[in-house]
Amino acid sequence: MILSDKSIKDSLKKGEIVIEPFSEEFLQPASYDLHLDRYFMIFKEGEGKVIDVKKNIDNLMEEIEIGMGEAFVLKPWQFALANVKEITGVDSRHVGRLEGKSSLARIGLLIHATAGFLDPGNQLRLTLELVNTSPLPIKIYEGMKVAQLAFEELDSNCEKPYGSDKLNSKYTGDTKVKTSQMWRNF
Repeated sequence: MILSDKSIKDSLKKGEIVIEPFSEEFLQPASYDLHLDRYFMIFKEGEGKVIDVKKNIDNLMEEIEIGMGEAFVLKPWQFALANVKEITGVDSRHVGRLEGKSSLARIGLLIHATAGFLDPGNQLRLTLELVNTSPLPIKIYEGMKVAQLAFEELDSNCEKPYGSDKLNSKYTGDTKVKTSQMWRNF
């Protein structure tokens, strides 16, 4: 069941979900608006570079930091990782679902490829997987509304929350964008 605005506020008070900072002006009927942070990661261009999922790719990406209120230009078909400003979290009985904003999708900006799930037990700055599908560059600004997060309640508490010893949790508590950690699975 998706939580309504009233249920989101109640769950915040009970500590079942976390949104920091929280402002009621960004609370939607069944979600919360999230804002773009100023840290990005993009692939370094160059011949002969190959992504090998069995290897650490830190050397294939570079971090970019923009100033407060400044723009990042995403070229057509460019891929970038970014964070939201808010730290969000859920207890072992809730999940979060990251969704794009319709107005951004209408200009060709996709905000996540597959990682739109906030696992039970995790608390972090969600990472966005930005792709510009339009034929024109898109300017996006630090602090702008970029996504929304809906919360759902599980039918029972999960047995293995994200970050527990029984899982290979690679992004527990992240507060700054980082490269894929897929290589740790091998």
